[in-house]
Amino acid sequence: MAVAAGASARTIAASAAPDNDMSHEPGRQASSETVLLADLATLEAPTASAAREATEGRERESTSELGEIVVTGRSLETNKPGPLPVQVLSGDDLVHRRQGGLGETLAGLPGIHLDNFGGGASRPVIRGQTLPRIEILADGANLFDVSAVSPDHAITTDPLLLDAIEIQRGPSAIRYGGNATNGAINLIDSKVPKSVPQGGLTGATEVRYGTGDEEKSVVGRVTAGIGQFAIHAEGARRSAEDYDVPDAYGSDTLRDSFAESTSYAVGASWITSKGYLGAAYSRMESEYGLPGHSHRNGVCHTHGLDLHCEAHGGFDDPFGGPDHHTALIKLRSDRVDVRADYQDLLPGFSDTRLRLSYTDYAHDEIDGDLLFTRYTNEVWDGRLELTHKPILGFTGTMGVQYTDGRFGGINVNDLHKPFPDGAYGFDGNPDFLTDNVGIFLIERRSFGSVDVEAAVRKDWRRIDVSVPTWRSTLSPEVQDLFVEWYGPDWQQLLEKEDVDAFRSRYPTVRHAPFSASLGATWTVGQGYALGLSLGHTERAPSVRELYARGNNLATNSYELGLAVGNPVLGEQGLAAEDVLETTDAVNLTFRKTGGRFEFEVGLFYQKVDDYVFARLQETETATGIPHNFLIYTAADARFAGIDGAISFQLTPQSRLTLFGDYVDAKLKRENDNLPRIPPGRLGARYGLAAGPVSGDVEYYHTFAQDEVASYETRTPGYDMLNATLSYRFDLGETKAVELYVRGSNLLDELAFAHTSFVKDQSPLRGRSIVFGMRHVF
Repeated sequence: MAVAAGASARTIAASAAPDNDMSHEPGRQASSETVLLADLATLEAPTASAAREATEGRERESTSELGEIVVTGRSLETNKPGPLPVQVLSGDDLVHRRQGGLGETLAGLPGIHLDNFGGGASRPVIRGQTLPRIEILADGANLFDVSAVSPDHAITTDPLLLDAIEIQRGPSAIRYGGNATNGAINLIDSKVPKSVPQGGLTGATEVRYGTGDEEKSVVGRVTAGIGQFAIHAEGARRSAEDYDVPDAYGSDTLRDSFAESTSYAVGASWITSKGYLGAAYSRMESEYGLPGHSHRNGVCHTHGLDLHCEAHGGFDDPFGGPDHHTALIKLRSDRVDVRADYQDLLPGFSDTRLRLSYTDYAHDEIDGDLLFTRYTNEVWDGRLELTHKPILGFTGTMGVQYTDGRFGGINVNDLHKPFPDGAYGFDGNPDFLTDNVGIFLIERRSFGSVDVEAAVRKDWRRIDVSVPTWRSTLSPEVQDLFVEWYGPDWQQLLEKEDVDAFRSRYPTVRHAPFSASLGATWTVGQGYALGLSLGHTERAPSVRELYARGNNLATNSYELGLAVGNPVLGEQGLAAEDVLETTDAVNLTFRKTGGRFEFEVGLFYQKVDDYVFARLQETETATGIPHNFLIYTAADARFAGIDGAISFQLTPQSRLTLFGDYVDAKLKRENDNLPRIPPGRLGARYGLAAGPVSGDVEYYHTFAQDEVASYETRTPGYDMLNATLSYRFDLGETKAVELYVRGSNLLDELAFAHTSFVKDQSPLRGRSIVFGMRHVF
């Protein structure tokens, strides 16, 4: 859960002894006294052919009355197939695959695994890496939450309210910055309407029930048009109990894996023949449990490079009492989006694209009835993109992005404890203030059958850490002693000492990463294409990688970041500003579209300098629960692998698809392996669409992972069998009702995701069957 650094005030009793402990804040240490639906845009215009295409896993582009302004499937970069693998999940395929989290929804697609944390939080893993090395986007704008900070933090999107999900594997999404090192996931929604609905009104509803966790979901949406204006409203409510796990786990349900969420949005747009300008407000609320959580290791602290998990002096368990309470997260995210896409708005430019957003995010982490930390993230973000008309055969997009963020919550696990009497020091917690400016340019040109694309981006990022409020609750008698010891300005002297120590421990960090890519796609003919991409990506370390200093109770670890007096960097004579993760990548993509035989296969190789990872210092077991002391450091690494799918149309109504992925990761000059690297996987899917009936059967085998980091254990392989059957009643040109049933993990296999921080505490779901009904009008 929270990364905690201990209390921030010091009592007189504790102040008598000198403090050389790494876990102290620079103040004084207190003594021990003190659904469903799937977004209904996919439902608004269902056809038998659309269902068939979704079943066959083929990409679809959707257009509106505005021509090429709205493009689904290639909107990450261009409407042409690029040099990297891109997969689009939409239509019935998205509807049937949806789970409560984004990671669970996408898991099983080629090259994508999940980092799961019960039923409430799951993050996608692309080619062996997850956030912050992949970027999550909302219709081309960065999605701001705190999911990159810790694996128990949910991604603030509701898969029930999405039209499509675009997944790009590889580093060519340069326009979105260095965090897109391993790919980008674009979440396509309709909360800002892009066109006036035909007939003046469209909408959809859906309900579903799941047996594996007693899921109950309901979703509804409507879009109305009045002249040149369109208004949209949507909402989803999902509730699920602890999910079933196979009996071999030792129980039939996973305790504290429950999750419930409510999401809604309202938006409106002004639409002309050249484009649209619109805005939307959206809100998401969620409450979910954290399986396997324990606060026993809240007492852990460090003495130099030694981890100590026993109470003494000013170090104690900040919770106290028994450790059997339910731990949970209560999340709230408010967001305002302004979006605009216009053609021929400015001379010399064919397209103008504007994305503005304001995000106000907060979640409480609660153990029993104790609120021990609160994460917040308030972000203003704006990006402007201009696509110029052809110049010497080149067309391209130039853009600028500015981000101003205030983040808080790490290094805290005692928020429930009031500032003690008879103490002095900091009262409150710091905020991490990020200011980032980025500029980028993407140029494209065709040379006969070869399409070439080049992209560059430069960022300037600064992170400052605000100093908490300093206060004193000393009695008048003790204050008189301090006057005698330090003089009449004793408060100013002690505050300055603490502030200086704080700023030394939490320094301002600046980075100026530069990224570039060059790609080419050779269209051979008859649907065959070969893509080659070269990428150079620089990623600045995240806030957690820089400033973590304390216990992360979600992952049972004590973490020390790069910028907070890191002894490993100190031995190398480096500062945090010297660490810039640099990836040089080669991606080769083979593609065949059209006809009975189709495929898309990607090969990749990545050489990474200064790869930031958490190195194990030691493991402490004094509490009975192993606690790892992890120090963020940088080392050279390399990744290589293959992923993709090959399909063959057996009959006009059916298609067979083979898919798989494999990642090989190595740490250079280190006597260890990288943690949480996904194992290889092979599978097959048979899809059928015959009139109103469609369905599929999917089986894949995930192999065992034997190459593990020093603090990991081997993860056995498992088999997964899923199946879907649906029947559609057409009620008119734009009206339909669909009934569907989807079964997942039908073999009821006990399965663990090696990519998860808490694989042993949070196995994957057991057998579950979801029944659903969709109605579109």
